[in-house]
Amino acid sequence: MCWETLSDLSCRLQRARIRARSAVFIGKKLFSILSAPQHDSSTFRCPAMLVNADFSLRATVSPRQYQWVASPQPGVERVMLDRWGGEKGRATSIVRYAPGACFPRHEHPGGEEILVLAGSFSEEGGRYPAGWYLRNPPGSSHAPYSAEGAVIFVKLRHMRPDDSRRVRVDSRDAAGWRVEDGRAACVLVSDRDEQVSMVRLPPGAGVFADAVEGAEMLVLEGGLAEGAREHGQGTWIRLPAGCHAGFCAARDGALVYLRTGPWAGQAVDQGQAC
Repeated sequence: MCWETLSDLSCRLQRARIRARSAVFIGKKLFSILSAPQHDSSTFRCPAMLVNADFSLRATVSPRQYQWVASPQPGVERVMLDRWGGEKGRATSIVRYAPGACFPRHEHPGGEEILVLAGSFSEEGGRYPAGWYLRNPPGSSHAPYSAEGAVIFVKLRHMRPDDSRRVRVDSRDAAGWRVEDGRAACVLVSDRDEQVSMVRLPPGAGVFADAVEGAEMLVLEGGLAEGAREHGQGTWIRLPAGCHAGFCAARDGALVYLRTGPWAGQAVDQGQAC
């Protein structure tokens, strides 16, 4: 029996256990706010979806606006931040795995990017607790699961077809951080098209010095101030090219996932409807 068949069989058994015990996982390390009850996966539908799909416009989603939607796999649900297409479309999501939830082996035609926010996320050859960044290139495949439950930030189909980098970075490792003028950064990926990093800002420190070619932010700790408006933990923001964004760290400082560059603001792959 091949490994893939064993993986699929194991996944089916795990799904049966999840249905039996109606397991619910709540991320507590970074996202204590993610405490909504799990949805009934039997209600899943797979239409072609457009969610914040106009990349020429700014998009903001706060925790108050989260709408948890069941995925095709029992025990897995997500908040759709942006999406262009169905299950195989380009997407940015926050995904929650119940303990024991898993996916059968599948490919990523346009690549996949993952930031583990809480719990522990696993795939063949690795277990990644909160703080790990994973980048799987176009054409790669895996059979992900979570034994204890997890909350992850996921981006699908946003990479160039020729991007072959497989990246694994533990942002908890102090050796990966650099500090300058009170601003600390852990670079996750950097090339001509995009720069992806974790940035820790002291109170009042600005995020951008000038207009950006495109940017994406997820507030992991603290908050960001934008004039009189404050974006708290769990807020996701996408900025189009040329946006003059006056963001600075709020009174408690901020830890932010930050993605900048022209690639950050482009819809590069419409994907496919189901």
